[in-house]
Amino acid sequence: MDVHVDFGMKIVVVGLGYVGLSLSILLSQKYNVTSLDTDKKKIKAIKNKQSPIYDKEIQKYLTEKKLNLTATSDKNSAHESAEYIIIATPTNFDPITGSFDTSTVEQVISESLAINKKCTIIIKSTIPMGFTDKMRNKFQKRNIIFSPEFLRESKALYDNLFPSRIVLGDDTYEANEF
Repeated sequence: MDVHVDFGMKIVVVGLGYVGLSLSILLSQKYNVTSLDTDKKKIKAIKNKQSPIYDKEIQKYLTEKKLNLTATSDKNSAHESAEYIIIATPTNFDPITGSFDTSTVEQVISESLAINKKCTIIIKSTIPMGFTDKMRNKFQKRNIIFSPEFLRESKALYDNLFPSRIVLGDDTYEANEF
């Protein structure tokens, strides 16, 4: 029998790819998690307890575990009372410019803070060095933290359940709490 404990903390995970979906499932075993994505097919799949990506553990957890997980495309309702907002959006590398496209990460930070200034933002997307400090300065917010992911495709939930390492790019109270 699965024991489900709800500590009441509200976490929003933006992006339903390997990183975001595996984190949503991992965290929704103990916390209130809302997965936010623009892809309505992914949202519908989650609501129907179907994984929109190939990962055996994710599918197993969706169908067999008691999860406190919702999925939506409504930014306002997702962000308004979140304590943590985890960003797991694509940052594809552009070989022509030699840089990552961090526009979705910056957009999510901007939208999140416009709705909820008290949240702590955790960036799981791949970003260049100095990006977190740049965002802290731009948005005048110290609670923007980088935490790199070390996941394999089709083994993302397994790698989150049994991490080889957990790295937080900060030593603030919020980072330690997360």
